[in-house]
Amino acid sequence: MSETKTTCPYCGVGCGVLARVEDGVVSVQGDEQHPANFGRLCVKGASLAQTTGLEERLLSPQLDGEQVSWTQALTAAGERLQTIIAEHGPQAVAIYASGQLLTEDYYAANKLMKGFIGAGNIDTNSRLCMSSAVTGYKRALGADVVPCCYEDVESSDLVVLVGSNAAWAHPVLYQRLVQAKQNNPQMKVVVIDPRQTATCDIADAHLAIAPGTDAGLFVGLLHAIHQTGEAVVDYADASAAFAMAADWSVAKVADFCGLQQADVQSFYDDFIAAPRAITLYTMGINQSSSGSDKCNAIINVHLASGKFARTGCGPFSLTGQPNAMGGREVGGLATMLAAHMNFEPADLARVTRFWGTERLAQTPGLMAVDLFAAIGRGEVKAVWIMGTNPAVSLPDSHAVSQALAACPLVIISEVAADTETSRYAHIRFPALSWGEKNGTVTNSERRISRQRPFLPPPGEARADWWIIAQVAKELGFAHAFAWQHPHEVFSEHAALSGFENEGQRAFDISGLADLSREQWDVLEPIRWPVSRRGSALDLQRGWRAEGQLRMVPITPEVMQARRQPLYPLVLNSGRIRDQWHTMTRTGSVPRLMQHIDQPMVEIAPQDAAHFGVENGGLARISSPRGVMVARVVVTGSQRPGSLFTPMHWNDCFARQGKINSLVAPVVDPHSGQPESKQTAVRIAPWQPQWQGEFFSRAPVELPRHLHWWRKAAPGLHHLTLAGDGTIQAELLAVCQRGSWQIQVASLGETWHLLAWDNGRLMLGFWSARSLPDIDSGLILRAFAQSPQTLADRHALLGGQDLTRPSVGKIVCSCYSVGEKIITEAIEKQGCSTTDELGRMLKCGTNCGSCLPELKALLGCAERKAMIL
Repeated sequence: MSETKTTCPYCGVGCGVLARVEDGVVSVQGDEQHPANFGRLCVKGASLAQTTGLEERLLSPQLDGEQVSWTQALTAAGERLQTIIAEHGPQAVAIYASGQLLTEDYYAANKLMKGFIGAGNIDTNSRLCMSSAVTGYKRALGADVVPCCYEDVESSDLVVLVGSNAAWAHPVLYQRLVQAKQNNPQMKVVVIDPRQTATCDIADAHLAIAPGTDAGLFVGLLHAIHQTGEAVVDYADASAAFAMAADWSVAKVADFCGLQQADVQSFYDDFIAAPRAITLYTMGINQSSSGSDKCNAIINVHLASGKFARTGCGPFSLTGQPNAMGGREVGGLATMLAAHMNFEPADLARVTRFWGTERLAQTPGLMAVDLFAAIGRGEVKAVWIMGTNPAVSLPDSHAVSQALAACPLVIISEVAADTETSRYAHIRFPALSWGEKNGTVTNSERRISRQRPFLPPPGEARADWWIIAQVAKELGFAHAFAWQHPHEVFSEHAALSGFENEGQRAFDISGLADLSREQWDVLEPIRWPVSRRGSALDLQRGWRAEGQLRMVPITPEVMQARRQPLYPLVLNSGRIRDQWHTMTRTGSVPRLMQHIDQPMVEIAPQDAAHFGVENGGLARISSPRGVMVARVVVTGSQRPGSLFTPMHWNDCFARQGKINSLVAPVVDPHSGQPESKQTAVRIAPWQPQWQGEFFSRAPVELPRHLHWWRKAAPGLHHLTLAGDGTIQAELLAVCQRGSWQIQVASLGETWHLLAWDNGRLMLGFWSARSLPDIDSGLILRAFAQSPQTLADRHALLGGQDLTRPSVGKIVCSCYSVGEKIITEAIEKQGCSTTDELGRMLKCGTNCGSCLPELKALLGCAERKAMIL
């Protein structure tokens, strides 16, 4: 058995993973030695072994829909790119990269695009999540330097989480916070979020702020700090920032943010009184038309209060992807050059000398939203998309799809055989996936870790850096892309960070540039800077020309989305606990579909009553740009006037489940980051004639008018279906073509069907007016091993195992523990704490992500007992 230390490919926490391969079977566990997680993994990380299969993988190059050799694909890419550059210039070419790439891949892509094709048009999906944070740091500190680490979270007196459902989006770091609060009961936690999320589980206060008003809260806090007479004022533009905040009284803030004055005052008092305070922020702040200003409003209060550059203090932007930070380091954003350098004369000359190029781009390129708009206008005629799915993740996704459909040359480097974006590709390059890659990533706290391979490259898949280098050779740049190993790419990247850097640039890992391949192979996690000159990072010094930190004067802005009679609600989007991005990895894992298995929309009870939607029913949510269908969840945790729905579903997993088809392409003018958190929408109930659950061994072509949601099932096709008009004739025809025996149960609006081939279950369908409550475990067991008795077959036809009680909705994905089992343990077995539930059922004892829901179930049982 071999064991490999590597790094999780999901969120920016950057957890260490131990991967083992024994007899071809992969298993994973947390690396207890890794300083990001000390052995803990969330349910997504713990399920990584289930993502290493080769089903639905792209394993060979393709050219115009046909499988070809690498030589043919690379030659075609080079020739077509050269033709476009010759006819239209380098500005007609673009690369769109991903925080899923390794740093070495990112470096190669940026070098090719900016350094040798000669245009700045390389941007990344990190533009959608972290670019406002980058802008905020650069404006205040003069460099993209995250000034905090995870130990600061554990060492603080006051932890403020704003626009962050860390319990679901960064669960391992959240569990570190949970443990820190248990160790130090005096620590206070404040959550600022329009929704009452799982993160509120440990909060001492939850400020259910009106959507998009965060800047007003922090500008008011800046004013309150200044009023104490103890504010730190020796920053550039400090006087202007204080003056701009001067009329933001508690009363004005409360009115602007939709909060009670007493709650605002209490938060201000706590922040000012706390010896140490740290603010954790992410998409709820960044994904805004004024996201950069919101980031600077947060940074301002830490500078002014002196809660900066000290243990347990600071403004801490949590990155959303495993290597968003690495992409920022190498220049993966169109507005950056390389190694945190900018499009300024000295930096341009420096990078020109280092790369030995005469083609270096002299100006920033197109940012993500503008880039795809330029493709749509025909200005960009070739785009190479690496490891991301912009046809789903970008706002106004219908327009993005139309742009890609009309683009003369679309190249993709991809792991999955079928994504919404890859359907538009002329050339497809098969890339390596997690477990096969070799390189580095940088997490939210600037810690560089190794991703190491423990599986061989499957089929003809190759590393992204290698693919980029081969295309560069086809374009005539072989001399600059002659790497033979990712270690060589890393060494060049590290050397550039220290090139002519005598302390003028914060990002410096030149101390790693001379590592041998053997030393690089065993590199332990390390935070930058790692300079040849020494590794101190003077956070009190501004990395600006004048060497001074800066406070940015902020005028709070409201969201661009405007409620109106036709669109009276504001739609918020975000992650759910067990899925990742557009589900190309997690969507294939049955375990990760247990908690939430189809798009849902959360709505406040009073809004549900007003708009006529019911809990568990279906609803259509629409904006001027599009429509989606989702399952309704009526909950008191949702702020009235607002909706929430997950960002993950797309046309590969649902019909009309794509939230970004509704979102307008409104961006922050400084960072280019879209306002994905606020969209004006309306909601209306949709009651189809029937809803059903469908399982089959082989894919079945179903009527195009049906609504469907695809769910992961081992070796099977599982769809939830809904529609108007019958489907019975179509399913019976499928059974007839297969010469299968059938069982049918029909009563009123209920219709169930089983199809058998020589005693082997081939197809099952259960339908009713509302979605039938069936035991999926029973059905999966029947497909794996056919029922032997007539009674068992009748039970299967009914969809329920009469010998085993239903577990109910899955709460703990790690151990598949359902709500009914948990409730029974509380009400009948006397469990009164999460620890007791864990000892009896194991729920909550692995990643901890389900603990807030366990506590909610315990609270419900307690309230029920009080009523009785």
